[in-house]
Amino acid sequence: MPIENQNVTLPILAKKQISLAIKREDLRHPQISGNKYRKLKYNLEEAKAKKEHSLLTFGGAFSNHIVATAYAGKLHGFKTIGIIRGDELSDNWKANPTLLRAAKNGMQFKFVSRDDYRNKENHDFLNRLKAEFGNFYHLPEGGTNTLAVKGCEEILEYGDADFDIICCSVGTGGTLAGIINSAKPSQEVLGFPALKGEFLMEDIRKFAVRENWGLQLDYHFGGYAKVTSALIHFINDFHDKTHIPLDAIYTGKMIFGIMDLIKNNHFQPKTKILAIHTGGLQGIEGMNLRLKMKNLPEIHV
Repeated sequence: MPIENQNVTLPILAKKQISLAIKREDLRHPQISGNKYRKLKYNLEEAKAKKEHSLLTFGGAFSNHIVATAYAGKLHGFKTIGIIRGDELSDNWKANPTLLRAAKNGMQFKFVSRDDYRNKENHDFLNRLKAEFGNFYHLPEGGTNTLAVKGCEEILEYGDADFDIICCSVGTGGTLAGIINSAKPSQEVLGFPALKGEFLMEDIRKFAVRENWGLQLDYHFGGYAKVTSALIHFINDFHDKTHIPLDAIYTGKMIFGIMDLIKNNHFQPKTKILAIHTGGLQGIEGMNLRLKMKNLPEIHV
């Protein structure tokens, strides 16, 4: 089903003669949010074809991928296992809205130390997990693999060829790679990483077949899941003016970056920009708990 692009109307856009539309992938499914729906699509088909009965994956305490996998597993008849980064969470995980939601959809957790979690792609570590849980279909952290990229190649639709710039937030890079592969050669694809560092360039090149892309590395706000009062104020102001909700980990940073680039004349007048809303709104509840503890403003929902 095609997802409608929502046009954004703000004074700065009119002043700079820039058009901005947002593809509301967050509305694609009420539980399997945004790009996670795309990443899981062909992996679920593969798991069924291999007659697997369990899905095992990895994620942090506020992972959109963990929630989406739990619900998709329940929907399609798979047992789901989440290997969660941070063994300190094991005693109080029910206070975490993301993990509680995943558990209610049937996911079994194994909490591991951050050191052990770094072995998530290690064959010996995966074999130990198989000895513990039995055979499973392995979904990488964030869901990124070749089949996930194939699913994300379907985000752009026929009418999107009219845009000059396609923007997307970046976690593991799979969604951006899919968009790069399906964009027109005349289009520029810009990624806005939620993490510090340029290491994502190589991760994306593993899957991307074109070179019409780049990363904007200045809008991570200190690193993954790091936020500031300025970012929260921006997200709330944008929501108030456009009625489009944004999360603070991914889409909020991307839209902040796009608007900052527009303000600073990065784009030529008459440029048409399409930003991909990759979902992630389930994480707002948990983020607001953290913001409240730090006496920071909370995100409007």
